[in-house]
Amino acid sequence: MATLANPIIVNETAPLPVAAARRVAVGWWGMWGCIVSEAALFAYLLFSYFYIASQTTNPWPEGGLPKLTLPTVNTVILLTSSVAAWWAERGVRAGRQRDLQWGLAGALVLGSAFAGIQLLEWHNKPFSHSSDVYGSLYFTITGFHMAHVAVGLVGLVMLLAGALRGYFDRERHSVISIGILYWHFVDAVWIAVYASLYLSAYLLL
Repeated sequence: MATLANPIIVNETAPLPVAAARRVAVGWWGMWGCIVSEAALFAYLLFSYFYIASQTTNPWPEGGLPKLTLPTVNTVILLTSSVAAWWAERGVRAGRQRDLQWGLAGALVLGSAFAGIQLLEWHNKPFSHSSDVYGSLYFTITGFHMAHVAVGLVGLVMLLAGALRGYFDRERHSVISIGILYWHFVDAVWIAVYASLYLSAYLLL
């Protein structure tokens, strides 16, 4: 019977990898596909907002100019969470587990604060989603964004749990990169929403 010239040696004690090691992982391209499709959704919603604003003969926004204090604070909070997420990814790439853990925790806390302030702002609005076309568009756009924030927060919780258990290192961290890529996307979308729903009302006076 013929024998293999180069038999494969299996190390039964070596741990199996728990994550892909490089950005070429299928999940990386899958996330980009998700981002492109979701970016198209928000582009459509914002286009609808500006198109209807250009066609209406009623005051726009209904009820006067939007207050900027809470959304501006929220913008700073969300951008800071993106910095924390970047710090986490930078840490795992350098093998610094503490930076990874603290960065993810910081992004999670700041993202949660953003969600809480957004809920407070919704509560304080003098209109609802059914008041008029402006209210419908406002709550639809910010509501869709909040849904993406919620998904991102769940992802951050899962990443932090894995980081605390030591699942990621400088060789296997593509899951971290993919999750943080999504979080950066959520933050970038908010900048577009903030500029469209809040700042544009002042610029188009």
